[in-house]
Amino acid sequence: MNPIEFWFDFSSGYAFFAAQEIDALAARVGRQAVWRPFLLGTAYKVTGSRGLSATPLKRDYSRHDWARLARRMGVEFRLPADHPRVSLPATRAFYWIDERQPEMAPAFARRVFALYYGAGLDTASAERVAALAPEFGFQTDDMLLGLSDPDLKDRVKRIGEEAVGRGVFGSPFFIVGDEPFWGWDRMAMLEDWIRRGGW
Repeated sequence: MNPIEFWFDFSSGYAFFAAQEIDALAARVGRQAVWRPFLLGTAYKVTGSRGLSATPLKRDYSRHDWARLARRMGVEFRLPADHPRVSLPATRAFYWIDERQPEMAPAFARRVFALYYGAGLDTASAERVAALAPEFGFQTDDMLLGLSDPDLKDRVKRIGEEAVGRGVFGSPFFIVGDEPFWGWDRMAMLEDWIRRGGW
């Protein structure tokens, strides 16, 4: 059975809420959730779009909606003052861990989400991101050195290009087989699609 690919940018508010639910959804339908962070900027270059926080009216609505969702779900959610922050170091760190202990990578992603939308983690700082390494059994210096590795940089770039090549243009974005679903609000449809075998 095809896994559920969960594509996201750490600076996407709706991806934060999807991250709270994706593993439970996957368990309910007997599928594996494959976490795939990428940089939305790669998609924006192709589509010519801008993020919600950079778009008048959409920015105000999305911030209101995120606060409403947080209250509904009972989770902590505070936007950093300079949201959105670049998430390249956090994305590279995810794949650095994924190369060594892939089972730990989703836990790292959940931690980054919690700290970014809770304590204002600077996902644009390699030093701040690498400081999380000991929580996952790695040395801070090892991760920090790894984040500048040309092979890792190239891998992350190629993953972003792969996402766009497969039609991923937003965050969160889910793919099951060849079927795409864009947005947190499509998760119920995604689950129904899997249960019913499509329609």
